Amino acid sequence: MIEQLNLPVIWYILIGVLFVGYAILDGFDLGTGMILLTVKGDQKRRILLNAIGPVWDGNEVWLLVGGGALFAAFPDVYATVFSGFYLPLVLLLVGLIFRAVAIEFRSREEGTRWRNTWDISFSVASYVITLLLGVAMGNMVVGIPVDAAKEYTGGFFNLLNPYALVTGITTIALFMMHGTIYLVMKTQGELQAEMKARVKGAMIFFGVMFGLVTMATLVFVPNMAEVIRSMPWLFLLPVALLLFAANIPREITKGRELMAFLSSCGVIVTLLTLFGLGKFPVFVPSLTDPAFSLTVMNTHSTTKTLSIMFIIALIGVPFVLAYTAAIYWVFRGKVKEEQLHY
Repeated sequence: MIEQLNLPVIWYILIGVLFVGYAILDGFDLGTGMILLTVKGDQKRRILLNAIGPVWDGNEVWLLVGGGALFAAFPDVYATVFSGFYLPLVLLLVGLIFRAVAIEFRSREEGTRWRNTWDISFSVASYVITLLLGVAMGNMVVGIPVDAAKEYTGGFFNLLNPYALVTGITTIALFMMHGTIYLVMKTQGELQAEMKARVKGAMIFFGVMFGLVTMATLVFVPNMAEVIRSMPWLFLLPVALLLFAANIPREITKGRELMAFLSSCGVIVTLLTLFGLGKFPVFVPSLTDPAFSLTVMNTHSTTKTLSIMFIIALIGVPFVLAYTAAIYWVFRGKVKEEQLHY
């Protein structure tokens, strides 16, 4: 029965779901890190860090699982992308390490210089991680030099093209907005009022960058919109994205912070869904020759491998979702100022 399913397409969707989950969950962690230095005072910064403290390390697991699934389901894509993006990948890992070290070491000493140093490390690492993730996505849209042997033939600076950099900055804006809204949900009093005031600016930043990256996509990668032209009902997705974004300030004004956060999650889901639909069935377009592009059908593992993985996913994913839901339920509510740890 499993063999009758279109397993490569199913795994394309499942990997997309994993990366969407990562963007939603670790997105607000990274957004918190990017705005940390703009908040003055050790007490306020500790509140922000405690807002993500119980969940940030679990959120990163989604990235690892997504990478592992990509390796097992589409090994050629994994090999080409991870070898071609080798230096950015190393920088990404350094950023992840410094972010983890910073949040754990910050509270080990009382000195202002000590804590400021780790705050800077945490914030810079958050910017670097987010920018690199966005640059990687941009390159997967616009394409990279890939030869007939499925090997990357470019250099590091090929990856820093204008389109990829615009995508990277857009990702920064998106996560910054997402993180600010999450902090509105987790804080109270004066700090919450400060976060509410920042939401408007974060949304304007994202709106400008989203408009810019949309125009750049239509000009430089017009085929990304082909799926919507072929199936007009998919136009509901960009409409939904705009409605989700427009609903955020409305919900915050009414004091419905959870609904504002869910609307921000909706923005991420619809945006990445459009990304996945626009690219399908191509993972990585080849700038050398379109015939050398890495697609769902020419890079997937054997049917047996995909079948076994599918069974494991059916068993394991519900446990992961249940565990994640349980953690967020346990640590729901506002951060209590008398119980600060970071």
